[in-house]
Amino acid sequence: MTDPVFGITITRDNTDPRPVVASDLSVVGLIGPAPAADPNIFPLDTPVYMASSDPAMLTALGAGDLQEQLSLLNDQLADYEVAAKTVIVRTEEGKTEAETIANILGVEADRSGLYAFLLGGPELGVIPRLIGVPGYTHQRNGADANPICVALPGILDKLIGHAVVEGPGTNATAIKAWRETMNSSRLIPIDAWVRIQAGTEAVSAPGVGAVLGIGVRRDYENRGVPGKSFANQAVQGILGPNRFVAFSLTDGATEGQDILSANVGVLLRGELGVETAIADSGFVFVGTDNAGTDPLWQFYSVTRMRDYIHLGLLKTLRLYLGGNNITRQTVQALLNTASRFLRDLVATDDILGFKVGFEPNKNSPENLRLGKLRFYFQAEEPPVLRRIDIDSRRYEHALEILIADLAADTNDLTG
Repeated sequence: MTDPVFGITITRDNTDPRPVVASDLSVVGLIGPAPAADPNIFPLDTPVYMASSDPAMLTALGAGDLQEQLSLLNDQLADYEVAAKTVIVRTEEGKTEAETIANILGVEADRSGLYAFLLGGPELGVIPRLIGVPGYTHQRNGADANPICVALPGILDKLIGHAVVEGPGTNATAIKAWRETMNSSRLIPIDAWVRIQAGTEAVSAPGVGAVLGIGVRRDYENRGVPGKSFANQAVQGILGPNRFVAFSLTDGATEGQDILSANVGVLLRGELGVETAIADSGFVFVGTDNAGTDPLWQFYSVTRMRDYIHLGLLKTLRLYLGGNNITRQTVQALLNTASRFLRDLVATDDILGFKVGFEPNKNSPENLRLGKLRFYFQAEEPPVLRRIDIDSRRYEHALEILIADLAADTNDLTG
């Protein structure tokens, strides 16, 4: 018996609602060959953490595609935002493009290639949840899907992340044919190839890094909450799009609108003096959709926001497991924890509303005896404003007012 006969005991009550600690969904993962990298700092098929603007790490990564993509990413960051958290996986460059793609795919059992990202959490303490495979998601063999786009959804399901994947950058027909090979709400398809300055030459490059950078900036501007789309955002640090895409805000038959209708984001030019252009000047990314087919979950800002809610609840409610019994107080604490988290998201307009509840018909005595408890929450993420319809009409009543005003004015005229 450890209780004192004559004394004082203090017991901490653990049935209070807990504050939810949110997860970081803005960590970027980039993968691909980097032949000029220092192998001691960037070993093959190994996740390496770096701040995207760290000069020593950029030097160690060496000149090449991944360094260019990090530069593009950094060009999009917000005021006072110094760098993005990034996880780099360097893969071996093959003798052919097919070999390079095979090396990027990697082997699940070896945790090589794409599967190396799964080691980010246990080995680095950060999990990349915005993935880019610049330059290697558009290739196809005939009518087949791109192998990297095929492999990514399963890996992203484990990471609870999204990947920005880029199409062929040629024409609407080819881009839509590429898009048809995908069906995953964790893929964000884009067609945004850019031209950048590489030494003394202007070269074509994937726009993946730029779009990832916009995503990091938008999350940063929203306190780390990933509820905003990347659409209608200026793209910095580029000479221009790799090709001109015709676009009009009012004409759905333009190529840009046609590509957007296939859920693929596009990079557009501003056009001075053209009211139907996306902007007066500069270059603008437009894209709101993921590659899923369920209209309820079509916006990547919605699916990323739901990931944010799920991960926040997961990190917090796990603290109740084992340490608490199923009692009225415990159940109420669980419901209150979820409710307070969602209430705060409503207050900041990250969700529109919510409901948390306990359903008796889904909680049998048998399951309760086994330590199994079920409750639910409902939440509604705000949809992206992507279309405004204006009804323009004549206003005859204004003429009636004019006549009345004139009559009153003329009646006041006296000699």
